Amino acid sequence: MASMNLSATSKIARRVTEGAFCFVKQGQAIKWHPSFHHSKFCLRPLSAVASEETSQNIPQSPTAAPNADGLKLKEEVEKLNKDIASLEEKRQDLDDKYKRALAEGENMRRRLMKQIDDAKLYGIQGFCKDLLEVSDILGTATESVPKQEVTDSNPHLKNLYEGLTMTEAQLQKVFKRHGLVPVNPLNEKFDPNFHEALFQQETADKEPGTVIVVSKIGYKLHDRVIRPALVGVSKGS
Repeated sequence: MASMNLSATSKIARRVTEGAFCFVKQGQAIKWHPSFHHSKFCLRPLSAVASEETSQNIPQSPTAAPNADGLKLKEEVEKLNKDIASLEEKRQDLDDKYKRALAEGENMRRRLMKQIDDAKLYGIQGFCKDLLEVSDILGTATESVPKQEVTDSNPHLKNLYEGLTMTEAQLQKVFKRHGLVPVNPLNEKFDPNFHEALFQQETADKEPGTVIVVSKIGYKLHDRVIRPALVGVSKGS
């Protein structure tokens, strides 16, 4: 490397910074770099050289890394908030489905219990309907016996009549025991829920809508009508 001579009155300071030589003379710095030729150099103020060296010696503040970490942390927090919101929405949906399933299960249980109770009460409905025909025939047979012929002088007819009446009475007890009740609405107001009108007849001594004739007795099993009473109803003149 070429050396340079300055006058004795000059204050020479030589420092090595990244392979470059810096000469200080009367407040100015002459900085020579190995890439320059001997005849070429640049003059720079001393303050600029000092500030440059200071900036090279002082480590740069690590602000970029914290900023990047902060952005990354912010993104992770936003992602977690989105996940929390999504999970909360799923939880509410599952909670709603769970409550609906409970309500549906309770309604199903109530319907099944009602069906079981109805089966216990009305399970014999078909059997009762068939027995009603037997009861009607038995009643007709009893009524067909002439009452004036039922005497001690005619013991066979008397025994037959007594047997028929006893059988009919026992059958009515069995009906009542199982909740089968006769409906005989004579002189009562016509009710379409329990009665079936066959005809209407003008009567002066009865109010309109009154049952004046019962052609066939009806029956109801507990609160359910299994056969309406066949009746005749009075009407106004």
